[in-house]
Amino acid sequence: MKRLSHVDLKATLPKDAALERLTAAQERLLRLRLTLGGQIPPETKKGGNQLGPPLCVVFEGWDASGKGGSIKRLVDHLDPRHVRVSQFAAPTYDEKRHHFLWRFWPVLPGWGGMTVLDRSWYGRVLVERVEGFATDEQWTRAYDEIVEFERTLTAEGMILVKFWLHISSKEQLRRFNDRAGDPLRSWKLTDEDWRNREKRPQYKRAVEEMLARTDHPAAPWHVVAADDKPTARVVVVETVCAAVEAALGFDAAAKG
Repeated sequence: MKRLSHVDLKATLPKDAALERLTAAQERLLRLRLTLGGQIPPETKKGGNQLGPPLCVVFEGWDASGKGGSIKRLVDHLDPRHVRVSQFAAPTYDEKRHHFLWRFWPVLPGWGGMTVLDRSWYGRVLVERVEGFATDEQWTRAYDEIVEFERTLTAEGMILVKFWLHISSKEQLRRFNDRAGDPLRSWKLTDEDWRNREKRPQYKRAVEEMLARTDHPAAPWHVVAADDKPTARVVVVETVCAAVEAALGFDAAAKG
């Protein structure tokens, strides 16, 4: 079972090594993305240009855990025509009239496509649970609904990569204070962020249960130690590369 307490938040890479590995992983992902999009032939025996499976990368994590920075490093080497980044906040009035998963369908990638989600359907068992926006019956039922939803997507061929970016309470406070003192970043810090921080124990319980109940072979969770941003970004990009290579049947070891 994946537990937050098992994450080594002190694990870091030397600065030069982190930059070297990130650059290599970004170039690796660029080639993989062109392969999925049918722009270049896959490095397999089949040969020929063909659309690869859809790729969906889901980011969840603590406020100020570095989701935006990780997403930027994941996509900034890619042609913007070949990837979609979608952000989800509180559902609108109209979205609340539908099942909670309804609003996510339109942004999901088709064959040859790639989508990155900055927060996702897991809001149902996190913020909606803790803040009381969903009833106990709704968020309790949602674990099975989410797992079946993800199994449906992956059964149709989707590569689904899920990240929880984990930072310590001390590091989160440091980042909050840094944002508050920076005129160009203070807009990223809201009263809601401070309120959520006060409820960190409740959110921690919700995260632990989410990891326990929605980690499954078709779409496992990757819990990333994110106190050190450069190291976390390397882990994110390398993990996505490995997932795509596994789906395409590449021999990652042969690539060095």
